[in-house]
Amino acid sequence: MLEKRADVSLITLPEALRKDTGARKEALCGADVAFLCLPDDAAREAAALVENKNTIVIDASTAHRTDPAWAYGFPELSRAHRARIASCKRIANPGCYASGFAALVYPLIAAGVAAPDYPFVCHAVSGYSGAGKKGIAAYTAADRPAELKTPRLYALTQQHKHLPEMKAVCSLTRTPVFDPYICDYECGMTVTVPLFCDLLAKRMTPQTLEEVYRAHYAGQRFVRVAREESGYLAANALNGTNLLEVFVNGNEERIVLTARLDNLGKGASGAAIQNMNIALGLDEGVSL
Repeated sequence: MLEKRADVSLITLPEALRKDTGARKEALCGADVAFLCLPDDAAREAAALVENKNTIVIDASTAHRTDPAWAYGFPELSRAHRARIASCKRIANPGCYASGFAALVYPLIAAGVAAPDYPFVCHAVSGYSGAGKKGIAAYTAADRPAELKTPRLYALTQQHKHLPEMKAVCSLTRTPVFDPYICDYECGMTVTVPLFCDLLAKRMTPQTLEEVYRAHYAGQRFVRVAREESGYLAANALNGTNLLEVFVNGNEERIVLTARLDNLGKGASGAAIQNMNIALGLDEGVSL
């Protein structure tokens, strides 16, 4: 995404210096924007090296997503989120699953539709590109085991690293049940939250709840309320975009909310570039 831009030049280190603390510090402090694509501990270490207060740091790890000193990089959630991204030099890029969950649940809490202690359950499926280098290598190996051909449920202990973020960003007092699946396709995800209407703080139908989302995301370029007439929701329909779609389906007793996004787009790199654009005072859609 960055290589396509004429207004950005990339600072890179030769292989021999990539673990040299002094060289890394010099590069980080000399940049206008530094993206951290590192494990949590390494991201904290790198962020601590940035002594230049003018350098914007956008961290793609889990390390700072619940840190109040960092802006949470989902500008569509509220005007306050967008303003904080524009003014803060430290931005935590959201997790892919958490982006889908927050897109669905944050408006419910903000509008008083659901109470903070509602017993939310979240089901999600993702392509294997979100599994990291080792996971991608396993799925693309010629001699992979047969079980990789089926959807695989993980985070069985309910300790997924996105859960603290999902709870904190949406101001929940009860931790959701989260059931993520990694599946045998490369990219794209759906995040689904089912609701019992009689447990909501306000009685809702699919139609009235859809209007809540349309009002919340009115005027947003990259989050939109959509409908699917085929009866099926494919997880990979937004691949290669920075879009996130919200769907409201069901009936007057049970409603199913679904967010669809590219886990490497709005769920990762696309969101990071959007946050950079906002933080630099540019049109948020540049190169997206």
